[in-house]
Amino acid sequence: MADLKDKLLDAALLHVPFDGWTEASFEAALTDSDVDAALAHGLCPRGAADLAVAYHERGDTRMLERLRQADLSEMKFREKVSAAVRYRLEAVEDKELVRRGMTLFALPKYAPDGARLIWNTCDLIWRELGDTSEDLNWYTKRATLSGVYSSTVLYWLGDASEGHAATWEFLDRRIENVMQFEKVKAGLRGNKLLGGFLDKVTEAVRAPKGAEGMPGHTNK
Repeated sequence: MADLKDKLLDAALLHVPFDGWTEASFEAALTDSDVDAALAHGLCPRGAADLAVAYHERGDTRMLERLRQADLSEMKFREKVSAAVRYRLEAVEDKELVRRGMTLFALPKYAPDGARLIWNTCDLIWRELGDTSEDLNWYTKRATLSGVYSSTVLYWLGDASEGHAATWEFLDRRIENVMQFEKVKAGLRGNKLLGGFLDKVTEAVRAPKGAEGMPGHTNK
């Protein structure tokens, strides 16, 4: 079934830059792929919207594959995070596919899907880079990286610099902001008045434990 969905997605990608993630693209993909219509609607009950989700998740998979093949041993941690976001963007064949996806996920009906996909991308990055936090830090790390990822995507979409050099500089600046935030948190914990309180708050919040539908959940 996964192969059939991939076949349908590949066919749709030829039409999405022109028609968006719409019923028109889905119907064209059905024709081009020769996938049975009933089976296709069973795999994608929401039509092109489900293909848009599948396309994002395919990019996540490619990012992880590249991360696992790369030699990150000499990189600082901030450089590893930056590399992961860069690999995710470089997994995109055509910016127009992302633009069309942003249009789709901006709709109230699909906005929760868009938020979940960004969160899951950032969750995959943190887990692949070895994050083992199980308290409030689990949420703050993913929330801050989600902000970095989202702003970088927007910058990248409008970037015409050679090799997207301006985007990678923008990304490095945003990652530096995250690192500064982590330093501030560490400093607050060292404060005699606030440290104990923050520790109690942090320990009271726990990361979800594999509950489907929770932030960070992935089917992979």
